Amino acid sequence: MQHLLRNKYFYTLIFFLVWMLFFDQNRFANQYKLQKNLSNLEAQKKYYLTEIEQQTLISKALERDTVLMEKFAREKYLMKRDKEVIYVIVKE
Repeated sequence: MQHLLRNKYFYTLIFFLVWMLFFDQNRFANQYKLQKNLSNLEAQKKYYLTEIEQQTLISKALERDTVLMEKFAREKYLMKRDKEVIYVIVKE
């Protein structure tokens, strides 16, 4: 232990570790936060890519099928035919 305290490399290593832990711009806490943020963004990217695929499939299906388009317009936008009454029931 005594020879370790006289070693200049030991002090250099301690200084380097303290500097990296607390003072450096790329300290370990920042790296952890950035890695966590990156994983969240990658999960969001995956979610949005699947949503884009689903919406593209729905859009293509609506372009081909007029019955499906009418059903979609009635359910989503509460559209109606002439001389037709729509009742909206809201569940609480």
